[in-house]
Amino acid sequence: MTESEPVNTEEALSDPKWICTMKEELESIENNSTWELVDPPLGKNQIGGRWVYKVKANPKDKIIKYKAQLIAKEFLQREGIEFVEVFAPVARLETIQIVVGIANNKDWGIYQMDIKSEFLISLLNEEVYV
Repeated sequence: MTESEPVNTEEALSDPKWICTMKEELESIENNSTWELVDPPLGKNQIGGRWVYKVKANPKDKIIKYKAQLIAKEFLQREGIEFVEVFAPVARLETIQIVVGIANNKDWGIYQMDIKSEFLISLLNEEVYV
């Protein structure tokens, strides 16, 4: 695979493929009502954001997708001020191994899929400004 991922947003904005991918991400965020554009109140901490770029390829290294995600720099949040608890819904490796083992034992098919957009499906009690 000869195409590299942009190092920064300025580099991505020079390529129409990445501009299109970034627009798709922003449309997905808006369509899912993930956030609302407001002026933050004085004294509230604002969390920065950044773009993450990935080139997805198939096993033969043929590019199949360009992916851009706008993420919050959550490591800048302060416990007790911007959040109270942390929850990350992630499958443990052991769970995946058990599911694959059962599927193999029962001769079930296993399919892989790529999630275009991911969002936390939980209501927050805190207001977060990004």
